[in-house]
Amino acid sequence: MMFPGQLTQKAESVIDHARTAGIMIATAESCTGGLVAGLLTSLAGASDVFERGFVTYSNEAKTELLGIPTAIIAAQGAVSAEIARRMATQCLLKSNADIAVSITGVAGPGGSAHKPAGLVYFGLAVRDHPVRVLCQRFGDRGRNTVRLAAVETALALFEQGVDLIAQIEPGIAD
Repeated sequence: MMFPGQLTQKAESVIDHARTAGIMIATAESCTGGLVAGLLTSLAGASDVFERGFVTYSNEAKTELLGIPTAIIAAQGAVSAEIARRMATQCLLKSNADIAVSITGVAGPGGSAHKPAGLVYFGLAVRDHPVRVLCQRFGDRGRNTVRLAAVETALALFEQGVDLIAQIEPGIAD
């Protein structure tokens, strides 16, 4: 098994809920390097709901693929609430998805006093809703642990997004 069983089960739940609701999802990933997309697409039937994923590991990729201005990246830093917000917004705009989750952070090792290892920002963009940003401080627990914790958080955000859409259209996710 490529991913831990608990993550696979959560990903299956995301796919099932999105499929039931008729919702398409997309990702914009930096520090996870496409792990969320990889996990989702490791499951049969993911193509019913997973529209696309952007791996924007470098600042240049954030600019070229998602259209985030270099000046904003320089001013805010690639690991920031503003960049997470813009990544999610642009992912939604540049896809046919209803929900987009973005991830940008410092998986480690390293980091700085201001942006330590384990600091990860997430964006949740849901059509017709304001973008939400979440900051998690997973701690300097090792690169792989931080990345997998970020994947788990992203799956929870997808569930929240499905719930938001279900509130607009009652009964859709029952």
